[in-house]
Amino acid sequence: MPIQVKDIDKHILSNGWATLHRIDFSFQFKNKEWKRVSREVYNRKDAACVLLYNPERNCVILTKQFRMPAYLNTKEEGMSIEVCAGLIDEGESPLEAVLRETEEEVGYRVPKAKKIMEIYMSPGAITEKTHLFIAEYTPDMKVNAGGGLESENEEIEVLELPLDDALQLLQTNVIKDAKTVILLQYLKSQSAF
Repeated sequence: MPIQVKDIDKHILSNGWATLHRIDFSFQFKNKEWKRVSREVYNRKDAACVLLYNPERNCVILTKQFRMPAYLNTKEEGMSIEVCAGLIDEGESPLEAVLRETEEEVGYRVPKAKKIMEIYMSPGAITEKTHLFIAEYTPDMKVNAGGGLESENEEIEVLELPLDDALQLLQTNVIKDAKTVILLQYLKSQSAF
């Protein structure tokens, strides 16, 4: 059955880094009844992320950085361990974005990345779709120290960990970032290691 939505009205609640709308719309439920519904929707650009792995050394590269929303929820969880990620710039493909972010955040210039999937991290509230990639790296691909861009107020710690240690951080619930959990689980399920 096709989705039945009509009379969509958008109201801007905030227009800072991204736009927060209140969306009022009419929705037809399974019982054929139309109801007026209201939702808040955070409208953000799409993003791309990548898990870098080195099959010879059985290692992965992750980042550690401060995340205000996590801090507001639980102060002890304000420092988040994640895969390299960022928003896709205007006119940029997801692959181009992930290769750029890899160099900015962790200092590696990888020649290619394999797209695994696209996901919505929180489809009930955020428009952002995230493109998940995996890429191999070698020590000779290191071109700078990484750490993010000062102009974007980034302060990123680069972590190179044995895959087993990263998986242990999943099991002990230290890694709580969904895209990182998905990519580490994906890598674990593959025969590459």
